[in-house]
Amino acid sequence: MGYKQQKTLIGIDEAGRGPLAGPVAVGVVVVPKKFDWKLISGVGDSKRVSPKKRAEIFHRAKELRKEGKLDFMVVMGSAKEIDKKGIVVVIRSCIQKGLKKLNVKPEECFVKLDGALRAPSEYQQETIIKGDAKELVIGLASICAKETRDTYMREIAMQFPAYDFAVHKGYGTKRHRDLIKRYGVSDEHRQSFCRNCI
Repeated sequence: MGYKQQKTLIGIDEAGRGPLAGPVAVGVVVVPKKFDWKLISGVGDSKRVSPKKRAEIFHRAKELRKEGKLDFMVVMGSAKEIDKKGIVVVIRSCIQKGLKKLNVKPEECFVKLDGALRAPSEYQQETIIKGDAKELVIGLASICAKETRDTYMREIAMQFPAYDFAVHKGYGTKRHRDLIKRYGVSDEHRQSFCRNCI
């Protein structure tokens, strides 16, 4: 069955591939092939959308999910998993889990993914460089992933106040690296990513 005959379109993107701490998050969004994107305006690359607008879009996505207009899932892989298995393997596992939880049938959908991401081979798919800026369904997956991950980082910031997780979200800013040098790594740090900081 070709792309034009598919009933649904799926967008997949990740957030948090590069940080020194926290999970990686994979967003999987499912929309009807003829989804009306006017229902959720301002979607684009999560890195280029303002934090306030991202939050509004994410809230709207949750409303549309309740209304049955779209569906989405964000799956996160922990820092410990990343240290044990490697970031590529963890992201691949998150993609598989997201598709499984959304209960989508490979023969009824077409998957669009950002960058170098791949879905399981039974899915018809297309990988698009900078897809989060070019394809709305990937852009929405990017926003869902980033909002979910950022919320998690703000929550754990209260458990690990020494590291300012709510500010830098685990990314390797100078401030964050200095704090790692001062306090060492926490349970939320990716030790395999922090070797040059200690």
